[in-house]
Amino acid sequence: MKLLDYLQKKKTYVIAEMSGNHAGKIEKAIEIVHAAAEAGADCLKIQTYTADTITINSHSEPFLVKTGLWKNDFLYDLYTKAYTPWEWTQQIKEETEKLGMDFLSTPFDFTAVDFLDNLGVQFYKIASFEIIDIPLIRKVAQTGKPMIISCGMASENEIREAVDTVNTTGNQNLILLKCCSAYPTDYATMNLRTIIDMREKFGVPVGLSDHSIGTLTDIAAVTIGVSVIEKHICLSREEKTVDGEFSLDKNEFRQLVMDVRNTELSLGRVNYGPSADEIQSYAHRRSLFAVTDIKCGEAFTADNIRSIRPACGLHTRYYDELINGRVAARDIPFGTPLSWEDVQK
Repeated sequence: MKLLDYLQKKKTYVIAEMSGNHAGKIEKAIEIVHAAAEAGADCLKIQTYTADTITINSHSEPFLVKTGLWKNDFLYDLYTKAYTPWEWTQQIKEETEKLGMDFLSTPFDFTAVDFLDNLGVQFYKIASFEIIDIPLIRKVAQTGKPMIISCGMASENEIREAVDTVNTTGNQNLILLKCCSAYPTDYATMNLRTIIDMREKFGVPVGLSDHSIGTLTDIAAVTIGVSVIEKHICLSREEKTVDGEFSLDKNEFRQLVMDVRNTELSLGRVNYGPSADEIQSYAHRRSLFAVTDIKCGEAFTADNIRSIRPACGLHTRYYDELINGRVAARDIPFGTPLSWEDVQK
């Protein structure tokens, strides 16, 4: 599994979330799998629920979405439209693994956990809205498999309760994701510094589940050492799918992965002195040169020597010493890099 390997190497693990962007067509789902692989994603993720396992078929007022992207949808109708048919899962999993990616799903009830376990799924994700479903978290943790929990909306105490629930089962393979459960998410509400605090408080790897537009917050998160980035992927935002508005299309996702990897390279390690690529530039640093013809016995002054490029003369640290009383030991032509042989003892 790439996930555990990446955690050991401190490399950012990139999850492509399909969600309902397949628009109810298995052909599009498989196309998204291929798009994620071509983009360089490490993992393809789906969600395992039905409208009946996540809510009930009620059109009363509490079940109506009142704001945001899905305003005026009833929950049951929304999930009926957005869900991924369970009979697709095996095919999606096989195609994902054939292309070299990990396969991941979010179960939303006990039956989904059992279903995924029977398929040999290697790890699980708990969604932000389910972080308070303690029985579900316990059920997943008891599989002994690695877990990722998104923490959108969660208070510190709620996160602590979820973490403690996992720990009491003996499952030590937990990753938390900083998340803002607004769709799409405004930059001002991301609060990425929380990631650093979460690592310190809960003692587990922390990543980012990102619903913002574009990739800026993902790259910013890499600079503070996130372990995981999860981002929604679609084939094209021109196709109006349930999550398309805050998803990256396949080309943008490819750019995201490239930017993540290049950011990791740029962060590098603590290093002073020249890199291998900088050695050739050493010759173009400054040093002390004669900038007029200087006669033997003539005093060095600010008019006849200067600190200029290139770097083949005396170090500039000797400039003050030379112009405060030192004289030329021989005739020095204009443009000569100074050496101690040019200075009287």
